[in-house]
Formats: sequence, structure tokens, C-alpha cells
Amino acid sequence: MWEYTDKVKEHFFNPHNVGEIEHPDGVGEVGSLACGDALRLTFKLDENGKIKDAKFKTFGCASAIATSSVLTDMLKGLTIDEAAKITNKDIADYLGGLPEQKMHCSVMGREALEAAIENYRSGGRKKRELEGTVVCTCFGVTENEIERVIRENNLTTVEQVTNYCKAGGGCGGCQGEIEKILEKIQGDKAGKVLETAPRWAGRLTNIQKIQLIQQTINEQIRPALRAHGGNIELIDVEGDKVIVAFRGMCAQCMLAEFTMKDVVEAKLREFVSDEISVEEDEDSAQQPHNHRA
Repeated sequence: MWEYTDKVKEHFFNPHNVGEIEHPDGVGEVGSLACGDALRLTFKLDENGKIKDAKFKTFGCASAIATSSVLTDMLKGLTIDEAAKITNKDIADYLGGLPEQKMHCSVMGREALEAAIENYRSGGRKKRELEGTVVCTCFGVTENEIERVIRENNLTTVEQVTNYCKAGGGCGGCQGEIEKILEKIQGDKAGKVLETAPRWAGRLTNIQKIQLIQQTINEQIRPALRAHGGNIELIDVEGDKVIVAFRGMCAQCMLAEFTMKDVVEAKLREFVSDEISVEEDEDSAQQPHNHRA
């Protein structure tokens, strides 16, 4: 369970300014339903050029709703130039903080605001476009966006980058590139996720355990299997029992049982817990193992 502040709960259960302004001066749309979060922000200016009203529509979690709600409150009474200075940290601080795993919601709010301001300044002709090379194809995050969240929030690990902008949180294939960006910006301060916490000494919550298992699979196990045309999917976690399914060449490999114990289980015990045991999903296990991975 995430630990939310009272203010986050307040804006989640009773969000302010929900809806859409008719004939808005600025419109900003970011995210997508496919990625799990989407936000549409609209605002209207008064005769003095100050934001007199702002509304939002969002699809997302409690943090997405709360950050969108509080952002619309923050905007009222500001000039465009003043609004443009709002950062994702300002949004999170206004709420009394967010769980680090939910900081991407504050970044989405800042991006929607920037898109709406750009739309206003272009006279409604311009919509937000991706700038820079796309690094994370799963969530459409560019190198420019990753560099910005690293600099603005002083991030030093891949895990933090994922928490702030989702990059690296899908298939995990871009995590090596994210590490390079971190090293370029942070130098010696940059560290890999699993190097900062290689085996949790304390008691893991279920959510923390699942996150660490998925993280280990993405960074330590999947790359090795892909090198041989295979892949792996996390199906379920039941206490210390991890259920996985092999994909690709590994799904039909005669050495799958060896891979499961000597690779998958060994890595999870190394980076998560000595108590971990791994089983293959029954549906996957019924497939014939007659090819070499």
C-alpha cells in the first residue's frame, strides 16, 4: 500500500476543477490510455492575462488525479510566465510529497501545463511534440525528457528515472541507455538500480518484493535469455514462490528446467531473497521442450 499524505487523499476523493473549459485559451494533452495515464488540461485567461480558470480530465491512479487537481488550483491567478515556472517538484511539494514510485504523475502534470502554454502561445496551432530521440519505446520517452527529470530532481539510478517518467518500466530494454544518460549527467554519482540495493536486508512488503523481482528479471535474467532467442514473463508471486513462463525459444527448450533453477531462481535468490523458489506456469510447462535455447 502506498503511503499518501492527507492532502493527496483529499484531492483524490474530492478533486477540484474536474471537467473541460469551453473555448479555452490553452489546451494540453499528454500520456495515453495505452500507457496507463492520460491528462487533458485546459485554462482560460482573464482580461489582465492571468489564468482565471483551469480544469482537467485524467485517466490514472490516485496520484494522477490528485496532482491534476492541485495543479489547477495552483494555476489560478498566475500569469502565463509565472505558470511556466511551475516544476513537477512544486506540484509534489504542494501535496506534501508523493511516493517516489508515483512521481511520474507530477511530471505528467508539468508536461500537460507546458503543452497547454505552448498551445496558447502558438494561437492554438501547435500541439506538444516529442523532442529528441525516443529512448523508451514502451512509453514514448525521449532522451531530452529523461535528461530533464534527472537534472531537475537530481536522480542517480535507473529505478528513480522509471519512477519519475516511466522510462525503463516496460520491457526493460532501454535501461542500459538510461544508465549511460545518468553517467553522462551525474558522473560518479550515478549507480545502477541493483547496485544500490543488492538484497534487501529488511522485511519487504508484497509490493516491494514484486517490484524487486520484476526489476531483477528485467536487468539480470531477461537479457541473457534474449541473447539465445528466448524470453521470460512474470506470471504471479505467491509469498516466496515465483511463477514464470518462458517465451520464444526458451518455451520449447529441453534445458528449460535447468535455466529455471540455475539462472532464474539463482538470480532471484541473489538479488531478492534466499527464500525464493521458482516454478514454471502450468500452461507454459505443458508445451513440448524439444528445441535448444
